[in-house]
Amino acid sequence: MAFLVKLQSSLDEINTIVKGARSDVSNVVNADEFEYKDPVDGSISKHQGIRFLFEDGSPLVFRLSGTGSEGATIRLYIEQYEKDSSKTGRDSQEALAPLVEIAIKLSKMQEFTGRSAPTVIT
Repeated sequence: MAFLVKLQSSLDEINTIVKGARSDVSNVVNADEFEYKDPVDGSISKHQGIRFLFEDGSPLVFRLSGTGSEGATIRLYIEQYEKDSSKTGRDSQEALAPLVEIAIKLSKMQEFTGRSAPTVIT
């Protein structure tokens, strides 16, 4: 996650990685480390994860889940807008494959974790 915190500050570097991996994926137009504001008490929880927002509106979100940074689960959320209604019934693994590839490249997840596939898919 520390790597992603540093990476999110350089859109040029992010888009070099994106285009090097997949020329058919749009550029990242915004990247940030986000916080959560509780709507009830107004408290703010900082450092909740890293977001990458693509030109087409697709987001990638990386978050840690667990009680600490050691042994924590890396959660990756991927969404993609599809305006072509004939493509909306596709298998999600197939439809999101380009963004999954980008997420793995951006995060260097394989290099940092030694894992080449997720342990949980939902």
